[in-house]
Amino acid sequence: MGQEGGGTSGRGWCVAGRLAQADEKTAPSEAHLGALRLWLQLGMADSAQAQKLVYLVTGGCGFLGEHVVRMLLQQEPRLRELRIFDLHLGPWLEELKTGPVQVTAIQGDVTQAHEVAAAVAGAHVVIHTAGLVDVFGRASPETIHEVNVQGTQNVIEACVQAGTQFLVYTSSMEVVGPNIKGHPFYRGNEDTPYEAIHRHPYPCSKALAERLVLEANGRKLEEARAEGNVAWMHVLVARELEQRAALMGGQVYFCYDKSPYKSYEDFNMEFLGPCGLRLVGTRPLLPYWLLVFLAALNALLQWLLRPLLLYAPLLNPYTLAVANTTFTVSTNKAQRHFGYEPLFSWEDSRTRTIRWVQAMEGSVQ
Repeated sequence: MGQEGGGTSGRGWCVAGRLAQADEKTAPSEAHLGALRLWLQLGMADSAQAQKLVYLVTGGCGFLGEHVVRMLLQQEPRLRELRIFDLHLGPWLEELKTGPVQVTAIQGDVTQAHEVAAAVAGAHVVIHTAGLVDVFGRASPETIHEVNVQGTQNVIEACVQAGTQFLVYTSSMEVVGPNIKGHPFYRGNEDTPYEAIHRHPYPCSKALAERLVLEANGRKLEEARAEGNVAWMHVLVARELEQRAALMGGQVYFCYDKSPYKSYEDFNMEFLGPCGLRLVGTRPLLPYWLLVFLAALNALLQWLLRPLLLYAPLLNPYTLAVANTTFTVSTNKAQRHFGYEPLFSWEDSRTRTIRWVQAMEGSVQ
């Protein structure tokens, strides 16, 4: 496979915007979108609020969300209350409630506007990580759109109505690519041109959600008043918004680290090899044309069988394009603009991940 995995990409990026105060006239900015991204809505918080902040993390019990929650508790000294909003609350939340920060667990659904509005009310910063990730077809296109697009719209509306001026939105690398034509993206940066063409429901939904956030940039407030290194960038960006609004407003930032440039297979073997997994040979077992045929056949079978049963194969035209397209980044923009440096080195990240895989393997057995 030709995919170049890892590299300096932490599989994410950020885009900064600004919510206007009621008497401002600020036009929405336009920016090229893509990758796993964070969209930031910036505003001016008064000094009293800045000292004792209330954060809300949607999807706070998900894989990334849990890392963001724990990182906030470790790295944000101004935190007074941390609200964790998720459809399914994890039992690990109880251990967080014994510390100095008030931790509030809220069970709710981002597709329900009234539940989102209640959770957002009074929050100074919202980090929106909730979303439905599905590239195999387990969920219907309608469900993916409802969670990722309508859910994001509900969060934006709640922020506008409540006067919450800081919003960090987590997207996906699939928004920028790889596209269906298999065009490579070789060590590009935030300004590298790339033709983003989406047909799969998941990247389509994330692209639409990002557009909603950009269109909300500069929107006037209503009278009522709106994983490791990736998690670290969420926290650092949210922390730096107020002081660097002029510089960060309207900017795009990749989340990156110093992991090596390797194919998906070789990159994954960095973690799976120490756990006893070995690749069979050094060349693909099947020719590419046959993989294309099988992926198309799977897509046809999925469409034919959908009314009767769930058929969600790992191989489909979209996952084949992702695995077979070179897609890496090389940039230091986040470091130059707000001092981002990976909190975890490649060696530390690799060791921690191997331990996690081994622990998961042991729990299954």
